[in-house]
Amino acid sequence: MSEQTKVSPNDRKFFGHPRGLATLFFLEMWERFSYYGMSAILLYYLYDRTSDGGLGLDKPTASALVSIYGALVFMSGIFGGWLADRVLGMRRAVLLGGLLIMCGHLALTVPGGLPALLVSMLLIVAGTGLLKPNVSSLVGELYSPTDNRRDAGFSLFYMGINLGAFLAPYLVGTLGQQIGYHLGFGLAAVGMAVGLVAYVRGRGRLGRAGDVPTNPLRAGERRQAGMRAAAGVAVLAVAVVALGVTGSLTVQTLINAVSVLAVLLPAAYLITMLRSPHTDAVERSRLIAYIPLFLGAVCYWVVNEQSGSVLAQFADTRTDLEIFGFAVPSSWFQSLNPIATLVLAPTFAWLWIRMGDRQPATPRKFAIGLLLGGASFVLMAGPGLLHGVDAPASPWWLVGSYFVVICGSMCLSPVGLSATTKLAPRAFLAQMMSLWFLASAAAEGINAQLVQFYRAETEVGYFAGVGAAVMGAGVVMHLMTPWVQRRMGGVR
Repeated sequence: MSEQTKVSPNDRKFFGHPRGLATLFFLEMWERFSYYGMSAILLYYLYDRTSDGGLGLDKPTASALVSIYGALVFMSGIFGGWLADRVLGMRRAVLLGGLLIMCGHLALTVPGGLPALLVSMLLIVAGTGLLKPNVSSLVGELYSPTDNRRDAGFSLFYMGINLGAFLAPYLVGTLGQQIGYHLGFGLAAVGMAVGLVAYVRGRGRLGRAGDVPTNPLRAGERRQAGMRAAAGVAVLAVAVVALGVTGSLTVQTLINAVSVLAVLLPAAYLITMLRSPHTDAVERSRLIAYIPLFLGAVCYWVVNEQSGSVLAQFADTRTDLEIFGFAVPSSWFQSLNPIATLVLAPTFAWLWIRMGDRQPATPRKFAIGLLLGGASFVLMAGPGLLHGVDAPASPWWLVGSYFVVICGSMCLSPVGLSATTKLAPRAFLAQMMSLWFLASAAAEGINAQLVQFYRAETEVGYFAGVGAAVMGAGVVMHLMTPWVQRRMGGVR
């Protein structure tokens, strides 16, 4: 627990956890409601006919754009973490991020076509970059490094994420698909506004956690940082103009550029932290141990992050949408992920506490998560393999797949959040959380290329091949567990 944090270790007023966890729980619940509400209808808005209120893009391009949007959202955490650590502090960064997200959803409440979509994405990307890594880091600040409630606290926090994600498809998805996409986006904005009100009213429960930057800019560094930022903007502007003049500024160019950036950025970021004079020898060893965990997370998120692209398209075009005599919107299937999480999160939180020191080590939990994540995609090869790709698939295939992948997520996602806060160098606390979210960015960058190969005729090979590759990564992680543990500096 940092010197800034004044939360008492005896504070157990929120299901045995600090009261500040309730504030962050509800903020993240409503932020995820807004994010997953937009995600529930974004793919359909992109490829639906213009006469039906969509933008009329082809399905492979629409799926790739959804992945690129996700990659940019997660990559923006780099800047959000840096601003929190060095300028704003985590608490102010979270507040500013929520305001930008709300404005981003509002931008899509009017039918402005592609320009409105680009403005919306820019605002949401910037806002999520400020909010997402910092709210998770604030959760870590509520516990001392040796507090055995830590993993369980992150599991409860993860439950709040999925409560918002559970509600969003039914409310935003139904409104968007049944009445109008722009009304759906408006409801997402309302959700973010509710979260901001809850955060402002409950900030006093956080003590002084995240109140000031952990590594503030010195006077001489401020000018240097401003010059670098200006130079970066100038280079980007020149590149855009050059591509426009040569006729190379296309959607596919954007997709390819973001894919490459999403993979290279985490590597550069890790190298920066490893070489920093602010990182001591023990912290450097922990960062080295973190690398295979990070790569394992990338492999897992390749599967999990396709829920808004490939699995959403499967639900819309390949699934029998009549369930128990009722026709349901395809967006509802995106609630399967949070439903499974809401059922399983308390079980796994209880399990880790019950097992205490006997619970599997962090790398071993990652290996189990990868095996289950890959198996969920192998399962999705079943409908096409057994019945062909022309007959509508039973919705229970998707139900089973989501259940299996979330069992894997319970072994990897909250555990990874917790491990990130425990292995983080002190000077890079919020930025280390940004690095964790870059695993999802890298996965989305890879997915932007992968999802373009998905179509009915490739369905069986696509699901089986991607799933088998992720399961293979799980086997490698299992074999590497002793090596990783030796370099974690006493952290489990």
